[in-house]
Amino acid sequence: EITLLGSGQRRGFDLDALPRPSGAWIDYVAGVAWSLAREGLAVRGFRGVLASSLPVSAGLSSSAALELASAWALLDPPDPAAHATTGMRLAQLAQRAENDFVGVRCGLMDQFASSLGWAGAAMLLDCRSLEYRAVPLPLERHALVVCDTGSPRRLGTSEHNARRAQCERAVTIIARRDPAVRALRDVDLEALNRARSSGELDDETGRLCEHVIRENGRVEAAVEAFERGDLDEVGELFAESHASLRDLFGVSSPELDAMVEVATSVPGVVAARMTGAGFGGCTVNLVEREAVPRLREAVLREYPRRTNLQPRVFAVEPADGAGLLAATDGRA
Repeated sequence: EITLLGSGQRRGFDLDALPRPSGAWIDYVAGVAWSLAREGLAVRGFRGVLASSLPVSAGLSSSAALELASAWALLDPPDPAAHATTGMRLAQLAQRAENDFVGVRCGLMDQFASSLGWAGAAMLLDCRSLEYRAVPLPLERHALVVCDTGSPRRLGTSEHNARRAQCERAVTIIARRDPAVRALRDVDLEALNRARSSGELDDETGRLCEHVIRENGRVEAAVEAFERGDLDEVGELFAESHASLRDLFGVSSPELDAMVEVATSVPGVVAARMTGAGFGGCTVNLVEREAVPRLREAVLREYPRRTNLQPRVFAVEPADGAGLLAATDGRA
């Protein structure tokens, strides 16, 4: 049984009779219980309080955070190592809960970050090999700032699933020519353009795939730019990514575009782009620390004029992944 601290709303379920998904937030907890039990891991019931200092359902991976926190609370005992499992496997089980129980065809990235994140760093994950490493961020002089558009995500789940299905169909088509192709990471722009020009892929699917292929390259380029301290290139890559998400993948919104435009007009904002699945939600920004008040003031002044919505601005810090917290008396 879990109570939402903000509203007092209470939801729960019986571990011996898991409910069908209802479209409510408790589905994510029930899905994790289902996934852990299917894996043969010992689970237990609990009573808890759920609180968040960030907006939910706004593209900040709140579902993944809830899944990983629930996994730790449900495990008996609450320690993956005691079950001969790992943080990576726990992330995969949470992903399975969201894919197969809740019905969102998400990838592993959000659950991975919520499970194995490192304080002060971004995380680079190879979703095929599951190799990963931390990419330190320049947080001595810069801050990460989340800007909430105040616009609820629209059509997020259904549209996300549809785009994933289109990309998967494209892989199947391209693999007929090249059996080595297993995912879009195996496809270059030349191969994609052949499939488009031959009529095997329609224009919309071609645009979706082009975004994914180019975005994979931008991720690698951003890692290299961060590691050599080239923040100008980081800013350019963020801008290219947002434009591609808007123009090719079609998941931005007027509100997200306006928020990025306001942010990038502020001196000291290094990089800005939408984050999450899109269709509303939040942007993420890399900002010189002394420029954070300027960004906040600009957003609170300019964004409502353009959208008639009230935004929120949060300076955030990358944190370690889910786990037990020590109480003030030293107990876990």
